[in-house]
Amino acid sequence: MDGNGRWGAKLGLPRIMGHRRAIQSIREVLEVADEVGIKYVTLYCFSVENFARPRDEVKALFELFSEVVRTEVKTLHKRGVQIRISGETSLLPPRLRAQFEKARGLTKGNPGLVLNLAVAYSGREEILCAVRRIASEAAGGRLKPKDVSDADVASRLYQPDIPDPDLLIRTGAEVRVSNFLLWQIAYSELYFTKLLWPEFGRREFIAALKDYAKRERRFGGIG
Repeated sequence: MDGNGRWGAKLGLPRIMGHRRAIQSIREVLEVADEVGIKYVTLYCFSVENFARPRDEVKALFELFSEVVRTEVKTLHKRGVQIRISGETSLLPPRLRAQFEKARGLTKGNPGLVLNLAVAYSGREEILCAVRRIASEAAGGRLKPKDVSDADVASRLYQPDIPDPDLLIRTGAEVRVSNFLLWQIAYSELYFTKLLWPEFGRREFIAALKDYAKRERRFGGIG
């Protein structure tokens, strides 16, 4: 969800106002996902690299996260949305970490859309965590190195029961994946747009889905 700060700056507003406007884009995307039957949505909310941003901006973002959890989770819960959290949450302020955990616990039995929030997330770190677990099990004699498979790695990622994404959408005119779901997007379709995330709403998401629907997925097969 790239371009929030730039959207605010473009309008002569503080960068945090772009992040606030981004919430409406999230609402619209989730509404469309519900309507068309999308089961899983992962939002890249905050990367490990984002900790390098100015301290005031990081603090403002965490305060906004806290506010959004307080104001949005009850509505999502009523809609049957199940909230997951992926990332190195130990890096977050304790109060915010507790709020995320409470939201996860409240909604864990919900049967609807699974909303996976990538917070303090790093695709490389996720893979490293899986590799460390495998190495530990191999050292303990519970797993033979020669038998390690793709499935062994996948089963040790943050959310092993969430399928690999069919479509990755990147806003903000950047044409890169920025350390996001590196293992999972091996065969995902990629959709890049110059729109900043606060400009990306219902109509734009539907356009991305229509573009995806035209593609032929071969997963490395002969085309």
